[in-house]
Amino acid sequence: MPEVTFYILQSQSRNDRYLFACKLIEKAYRSGHFCYVLTDSDEQSQIIDDLLWTFRAGSFIPHQRYSGEPPAVENVVLIGCLAAPPNWQKTLINLSSEYPQNFKLAERILEILADCDDTKEAGRNRYRRYQQAGANLTTHQIKK
Repeated sequence: MPEVTFYILQSQSRNDRYLFACKLIEKAYRSGHFCYVLTDSDEQSQIIDDLLWTFRAGSFIPHQRYSGEPPAVENVVLIGCLAAPPNWQKTLINLSSEYPQNFKLAERILEILADCDDTKEAGRNRYRRYQQAGANLTTHQIKK
């Protein structure tokens, strides 16, 4: 059963949520984890793709968007709105509003919620589903 961590931001800004996600992606990458970033849409995937190039000066995180075709190399962060491919199911950063498919295959799931009604309500629903499934849940309040 995966360990699921919820990060609840004080900010209502979608951009702050994405920047926080980039920091978590960078931390996972530096720890040797090549995660999958689950998004709601191709447009959201593109935003994260662009931010990973620019969010921190001097930072380099090998990444690419996932459209169903396996990448040529395994040591890359994947970003997409499809279910995570087999070699990227270990660490999942969920930016989507949905409960991840095959979530039990993950070792770790990171959920990032902004302080706005739509993300919090969807997050509460996912929290309940994880809880009912028996996942180990942790919540962190992130102050500005």
